[in-house]
Amino acid sequence: MVLASFVKVVLGSIALAIFWVLAVFPTVPFLPVGRTAGSLLGGMLMVIFQVITPDQAYRAIDLQILGLLFGTMVVSVYLERADMFKYLGKLLSWKSRGAKDLICRVCLISAISSAFFTNDTSCVVLTEFVLKIARQHNLPPHPFLLALASSANIGSAATPIGNPQNLVIAIKSKISFGKFLIGILPAMIMGVIVNTLLLLCMYWKLLSIEKDEEDLAAELIAEEEVNSHRFSPATMSRFTSFNSQEWNSRLEVMAVQSSPSMSIPMGHVENLRTRTIPSENEIQGVLSGSLESARISNASKEAANDVSSQVKKETILSKRISSMDRLRDVLSVLSSVGKDDLTRRWKKMLWKPCVYLVTIGMLIALLVGLNMSWTAITAALALMVLDFRDARPSLEKVSYSLLVFFCGMFITVEGFNKTGIPSTLWDFMEPYSKIDRVSGITILAIVILVMSNLASNVPTVLLLGAQVAASAAAVSAADEKKAWLILAWVSTVAGNLSLLGSAANIIVCEQARQAPQLGYTLSFWTHLKFGVPSTLIITAIGLTLIR
Repeated sequence: MVLASFVKVVLGSIALAIFWVLAVFPTVPFLPVGRTAGSLLGGMLMVIFQVITPDQAYRAIDLQILGLLFGTMVVSVYLERADMFKYLGKLLSWKSRGAKDLICRVCLISAISSAFFTNDTSCVVLTEFVLKIARQHNLPPHPFLLALASSANIGSAATPIGNPQNLVIAIKSKISFGKFLIGILPAMIMGVIVNTLLLLCMYWKLLSIEKDEEDLAAELIAEEEVNSHRFSPATMSRFTSFNSQEWNSRLEVMAVQSSPSMSIPMGHVENLRTRTIPSENEIQGVLSGSLESARISNASKEAANDVSSQVKKETILSKRISSMDRLRDVLSVLSSVGKDDLTRRWKKMLWKPCVYLVTIGMLIALLVGLNMSWTAITAALALMVLDFRDARPSLEKVSYSLLVFFCGMFITVEGFNKTGIPSTLWDFMEPYSKIDRVSGITILAIVILVMSNLASNVPTVLLLGAQVAASAAAVSAADEKKAWLILAWVSTVAGNLSLLGSAANIIVCEQARQAPQLGYTLSFWTHLKFGVPSTLIITAIGLTLIR
């Protein structure tokens, strides 16, 4: 492609430079508007400077990529609600055998989860788990944070849904999910293994805590957990023993105090014995009066008893009726509450397996070769319907700013391509970057590596993808597919070079710094010291395994 007019080249370069500055340094002092606004600003300037027309700008937005990105983000939100990442976090510490075992687990779990749930999502949800585990074992957090971020980037290279640049490559190249996975999976597996070995070698002394100290720390943590769980039963048993002793003592005191009142005094007995005997007339008068009064009292008592018994019967009957009504009301309330609780419980028990089944079905559909964008959107809608509630809270967790960022980036990159600068530079590099030669693959990998760290990986893929694929297609169709896969591998692993190389690195750094009571700052130089050798070695090994 021939260069455009000088004015368009200059104005297009200015628009791209503004986009790049705000994308790499979102809080730059003279224009702290962030990445999303910077992306829209770059795209708008391309239209205002008349580098591209408004219609060309609209056509530059790839709806398939946006649909696939939206669908995978929604599925990730529902998987997080279904405690998928909570279970992954528990796997990190389940039956752990020490610090080195933990490093291996972090690398493995972050790589696998990133391949299917994107590297950014995995880093967001696993960073706090990693910090907690490091704190529990009294270990420095930075080896584990480096393991999480670097393995997440490496693992995400294996699938089209692992990271944004792979989404772009899968849509542009029309490589199926299965072929993409088979082509990069050997490189990914070897990359994770080598990355783990490099971490172990570099931080061997920090991870070599004496076993007795480690066991003592684990015992203290276990003891604290046991005490917290057993606090209530221990308190209850102590109160029970105290009450039984107090009750026995009180019974003894009551027995001692009540014994004199229960015995008859001897003086009173003597008085009874010494009483005088009354005369016979007195006895008969008393008996006749008492008999008459007894008759009258018995008659009145019988009448009173009849009335009182009738009243008692009516009272008992009314109480029984009212108690039956109350019992009926209580039973109706309990039955309604029980039904609601049972419905909620069954929904909770069935909903999680349904989320997992829908996700597995989505992955199978992608492996079969169905349209990736519509498959992800269909899975997202199926999860919304199965949830059977307002989907607004779940949809609010979707990163719409990322979707807007992609729209602006598509327009900005398309405008820069219209200037003719990328094609001119590639025409200069193409003779030295032939995909069928080792030297050509090496030069191509270096170009992708440098551009991915200067301009970020997604713009690099958008700028170089079409040229690299066209050059490789001139050799063979197999080389065209290999060129796309090399672009995916190198642009993804290049994110491990520095802390600013990928969004996953920044997410881990920010999540670790803002974690409550576990805050840790991962410095730029600490990451660079491990990132440079890891990126160069793993990139070289992976290039030999991509087919």
